[in-house]
Amino acid sequence: MDFEFSNGQREIRDAVASLCARFGDEYWRQCDERGAYPEEFVRALAEAGWLAALIPQQYGGAGLSLLEGSIILEEINHSGGNAAACHAQMYTMAALLKHGSEEHKRRYLPRIASGELRLQAFGVTEPDAGSETPRIKTFARRSGDRYVINGGKIFTSRYQHSDMLLLLTRTTPFDEVKKKTDGMSLFLVDLREHGEAIRAVPIPTMINHGTNQLFIDNLIVPREALVGEEGKGFYYLLSSLNAERILVASESIGDGRWFVEHAVRYANERRVFDRAIGMNQGVQFPIARAHMAVEAASLMRLKAAALFDAGRPCGGEANMAKYLATEAAWEAGEAAMSTLGGYGFTKEYHVERKWREARLYRTAPISNNLVLSYVAEHLLGLPRSY
Repeated sequence: MDFEFSNGQREIRDAVASLCARFGDEYWRQCDERGAYPEEFVRALAEAGWLAALIPQQYGGAGLSLLEGSIILEEINHSGGNAAACHAQMYTMAALLKHGSEEHKRRYLPRIASGELRLQAFGVTEPDAGSETPRIKTFARRSGDRYVINGGKIFTSRYQHSDMLLLLTRTTPFDEVKKKTDGMSLFLVDLREHGEAIRAVPIPTMINHGTNQLFIDNLIVPREALVGEEGKGFYYLLSSLNAERILVASESIGDGRWFVEHAVRYANERRVFDRAIGMNQGVQFPIARAHMAVEAASLMRLKAAALFDAGRPCGGEANMAKYLATEAAWEAGEAAMSTLGGYGFTKEYHVERKWREARLYRTAPISNNLVLSYVAEHLLGLPRSY
């Protein structure tokens, strides 16, 4: 097994790092303080073609693998940025590429690849249906050659900065299906044409994530907005969810490496009692443990991405990569905060912002406790716990 990136993959990493160098820590601090969307950064990524990484070349994209997409997002976070501002455009590609119609692909993918359109919004979670996705209530009723959709979503991020919305609904009520994951359908909604039926209310959060609650009132979309077959949306969604877990793991790995590097630098420079604080094992050991955890998580991420790109089942590996990477990033963030002491709480050193951002991924897109339950049940054969 080869654990080294290819020359081409290293070139991708270096090119993304060079772009990110134009948007330093101060840029991200100001976005955070103003609650502003990093429009200039996202536009630069799009113009460089990185947001079209997973779109096939025949539709104007780069035709890269998910592993290479993960390298892009890892490097954004490793460089001090926040790839959550734009990562949805990558992981939503899995469902669209695997299950979207040829008309969908021809009509939208070239314009997404060029940066003319953005597919950044993903509507799944609801106030009464978080991790229990089959309990969603947003309903799409067939009416001739159209669907009429009513309901609502919560924690839908980047809605105001997206031209398209990938929306999961029920098309058969929960109590009428034999299997609870049946009867859900996935729609690709063109917000420029149909967005007037959706009201977005921003949700203030402790990080700059641009998340919203959506209220959907008689949203009318054509039959062609349906992705794949009616009633199979949950299974189509899984394609994107596995990609999402792998890409989020990659962002967390980038965060972890940022924390470790900043902690090491400060520990070498900060002198107390006439010696660098990095000489103390009490400072060294937490950083060393965090470094090992990040490196181990990266290996699981590589395995999960390799399986995904080979078209093989990867649910277990994608979930484990997400868990290991987000826990490693949090451990690294704690090590950095402890190493910097009081300075870790100051905005000048930027650690507190990254620390807040890293905490999100222990909860989203899936709670780490649910990952443990998944591993126990599906990989180890233990009884279902919920």
